[in-house]
Amino acid sequence: MFLKYVFLLVLSLLISCGFQDKTTELNPLEIVLNSKNSNISRVVDSLDKYHIQIKFTQITRKNSATTFKDYEFQVNATNYFYPASTVKFPIAVLTLAKLNTLTNIDRNTLFYIEGDTLETTFAKEIEKIFAVSDNSAYNRLFEFLGQDYINEQLSSLTVAPRISHRLSTKEADEITMKPLIIYENDSTLRTLEPTINTSATPLLLDHITKGIGYYEDSTLISEPFDFSMKNYYPIDAQHEFLTSILFPETNNFGNKLGLSADQFQFLRTAMSTLPKNAGFDSDTYYDGYCKFFMYGDTREHIPEHIKIFNKVGNAYGTLTDCAYIQDTKNKVEFLLTATILVIENGVFNDDNYEYENVGLPFLAELGRALYDYELQLKKS
Repeated sequence: MFLKYVFLLVLSLLISCGFQDKTTELNPLEIVLNSKNSNISRVVDSLDKYHIQIKFTQITRKNSATTFKDYEFQVNATNYFYPASTVKFPIAVLTLAKLNTLTNIDRNTLFYIEGDTLETTFAKEIEKIFAVSDNSAYNRLFEFLGQDYINEQLSSLTVAPRISHRLSTKEADEITMKPLIIYENDSTLRTLEPTINTSATPLLLDHITKGIGYYEDSTLISEPFDFSMKNYYPIDAQHEFLTSILFPETNNFGNKLGLSADQFQFLRTAMSTLPKNAGFDSDTYYDGYCKFFMYGDTREHIPEHIKIFNKVGNAYGTLTDCAYIQDTKNKVEFLLTATILVIENGVFNDDNYEYENVGLPFLAELGRALYDYELQLKKS
């Protein structure tokens, strides 16, 4: 903590002594990653082990103009990492886009999946995706969309992701979708017929196999785990997608999907809503439960003037967050996407990952350090 204040003091002195232009030309990621804070230094000192990738965007508003400046660290779309629940963000957006193409149905329409016991609405499932990263909510929307529709719509991104499966279910790779039963009104049901999708093909990427072994049905397989049939959602694509939804003027992707102003606002609200404000138990689902940057390693309450619009992922030893962080009181705002792999023993599916003592502290400290950096620039 002492070193953090020393860093902030030095930065403040440089700015106040007339070096502002020179300071703002420095790479914020280089400054932060050179920190002696152990949460950061132990990761940076072992880069080959943790496979981190980071993209940071400074946002400057002057008069009516908004400018964006990107900084990257080890971002490489050919170096695979498992995106986990971060894929739920595009699924939520594409659900709204597809609803716009259907008659007599919107996000508040009641529906259920054939064979499912839950009657719900599209809005409720999207809200659960962001508030607590609910896997069943994602799977229901996945049935509604289907792989082919998802990937066709995402193909226009600069680095196109590949989303090929459901999450945490034995039917993850099933290419035939289940029917959706829609309540058009209190007495009229409508069935959306299932689609049959194209089978995924293996990804040909670097680091597509990882580790030294994995468990399958309680049996240890002593060979690297193969991710080639898994979802793929690289840092550039995540960052671009987030920017396109929160700042649609920078990219016409959101507009190409035909989203309305009301739908954009609904997404922003859902992305920033804390679990306690969405009706979930605050002891289990604390403020930082799905907010890894700044608050992922603490159970402290997030102040009301700090808004985090994001989607996290957490599986197979990989932690990822893609966020727009905004301090409405101090006028600080920036975009940040980062991933880290924490699997000391190299064995997947044994539930023995260093999430709590390495991964979350790194992402939280990274968010705090960049926030502090931007706050000092604002105060200059």
